[in-house]
Amino acid sequence: MEVTPMVREFAKSTRTPFVLMDLKIVKRNYERLRDSIPGVRIFYAVKANSHTRVLKKLHDLGSSFDVASRGEIEKLLNIGVPASKLSFGNTIKKEEDIKFASDRGVSFFAADAEMELEKIARNAPNSKVYFRIAMGGSDSDWPLSRKFGTNVDHVKDLVVYAKELCLNPIGVSFHVGSQCYDKYSWKEALMKVADIFWFARLQGIRMNTINLGGGMPVNYVRDIPTVEEIGEVINESIEEYFNFMDRPTLFVEPGRSMVGDAGILVSRVILRSTKDMKDWVYLDAGVFHGLMETIEDLRYTLVVDGKENTPCRSFTLAGPTCDSVDIIYDEVSLPEDITLGDIVYFLNAGAYTVDYNTQFNGIEGPYECFLDDTDLKEEEEVSQVVSN
Repeated sequence: MEVTPMVREFAKSTRTPFVLMDLKIVKRNYERLRDSIPGVRIFYAVKANSHTRVLKKLHDLGSSFDVASRGEIEKLLNIGVPASKLSFGNTIKKEEDIKFASDRGVSFFAADAEMELEKIARNAPNSKVYFRIAMGGSDSDWPLSRKFGTNVDHVKDLVVYAKELCLNPIGVSFHVGSQCYDKYSWKEALMKVADIFWFARLQGIRMNTINLGGGMPVNYVRDIPTVEEIGEVINESIEEYFNFMDRPTLFVEPGRSMVGDAGILVSRVILRSTKDMKDWVYLDAGVFHGLMETIEDLRYTLVVDGKENTPCRSFTLAGPTCDSVDIIYDEVSLPEDITLGDIVYFLNAGAYTVDYNTQFNGIEGPYECFLDDTDLKEEEEVSQVVSN
């Protein structure tokens, strides 16, 4: 999403911080992904941005949903999404939440441990389970191999154990790492999945579902592979590694790539100061109020309104709370004359911003506004945006 004149006018008249979302971009992202992997079933990862307008738009487009909690399930059911379109992809679930999901018709569950399978068998008997393999060493901003997933040999044991528990082992899932820059990471993962599928067949278990996970990147500051390029690698790998069976059913769980570039976080400077020869700029949004991912050095492109052509120098950028952790960037290039009241835009901030918001220190974090689905033609129409 770009900082257009309409966005600038709206920002000047609106309380900050907020995230402005363009649902037309969400629609475009959905269609590009759908068209890049033939027959894929898209399960949007609700955690990336759970606003009901985002969820309703994706539901209207035909999306299914990856959920991680009872709260997310309830939210989707309340807006009319059927339970048959939900997959409980969190591998760490409370027993009562498994039962709650199963009782309402959720039939897909993820697991990466024997105890998780036992919980599912007790509370969602005969349900469909898929097993998450760990991926390590990928070129991603957040490798997910430590907390989630397990090795291939362990997954093979889980497949057999699930059958013994009278569950329905349908397939394997993986996640190449959030914000993954290497399109061949999906090829590596699919080679491992094929090994597991072949093993399962030798045990008389015919699995047919591959959950490709998420990880497709958003253009922050590094060059990224396009969704079409990643789709091409996936399609070629399916043809190469799964020629011993009919084309498997494919799931994909986009989060960041579905909503990230559809939003801009808008904040204001509330203080500039110099301490011990170091220049500081403080915003009304920080790591506890929308910018948590900057702790892991996620680098957003920043635009200071009206000062794009001003000479820049290094500042420390921080949030508004009374906590020393609330430092967005130790060093970042900003206009040398940045000052109180300046509007700062964080581009491509539609994912993991509002949903990471806290009420720490009693400070109100970013809320969401939405451009209408139709193209805005006149400035007055910008006032038609809707906030929650």
